[in-house]
Amino acid sequence: MSEVIPEPHLPPAADRSDAAAPGPVQTGPLSFVGGAEWTEGCEFDQALWESAGRPEVLILPTAAAYEHPARKVEAAEAWFGSFGATVRGLMVLSRPDAHDDEAVAAVRDAHFVYLSGGSPLHLRAVLKDTPLWAAIGQAWASGAVIAGSSAGAMVLGDPMVDPRGGALTLGLGLIENLALLPHYDTWSMEKAERTVQLATGHLRIAALDERTALIRNPDGTWATAGVGAVTVYVDGRPGGTDALHA
Repeated sequence: MSEVIPEPHLPPAADRSDAAAPGPVQTGPLSFVGGAEWTEGCEFDQALWESAGRPEVLILPTAAAYEHPARKVEAAEAWFGSFGATVRGLMVLSRPDAHDDEAVAAVRDAHFVYLSGGSPLHLRAVLKDTPLWAAIGQAWASGAVIAGSSAGAMVLGDPMVDPRGGALTLGLGLIENLALLPHYDTWSMEKAERTVQLATGHLRIAALDERTALIRNPDGTWATAGVGAVTVYVDGRPGGTDALHA
């Protein structure tokens, strides 16, 4: 059987700063975190930061717009600061913010972008079809680390798991044919079973425990890190990350 890897969905060539460069696009690492971000057990953040050359970490607390987003930035500052990283919070909290030229430029030029947890439905509504979402794709295509936890992870795939009942809905699709199910160690089994049953064909469901990351490396290989487990479901059957290549 030939290898099938969920394909990255990048902005159109006309929108990419590297559009004139020959050859395939080299994306950066992509980290999906199962929740409880920036707490003990998430030391994989330090490894990603160091691999990226120790850049400033740009935090988007968009998903937490109605849940004290400034506190998310403060938590990120404490966590990344514990190993020497600097953090900048970008308060993109509504759709007009996602059209702001300065915010778009900050994301496009960033080398490490982290989308926090919160409401995936609000995060999707703010970012969908905006210049800032295109800038996230451009940054990734230029080699930046893109990380998302909980809601931040969920929107990066397509389809997306609807947290209200476990059904599948539209995601933003940085990676296609892959849906992320965070907080799997605390998730309702009824909702999890509904999600898994809806995964057919080449669609993968990656169920992530809290403080656990599923990482797509720049060469397209996959790895896990953290204190919990990652279970990848294909046609209702559980497996490890090998299922992303099966």
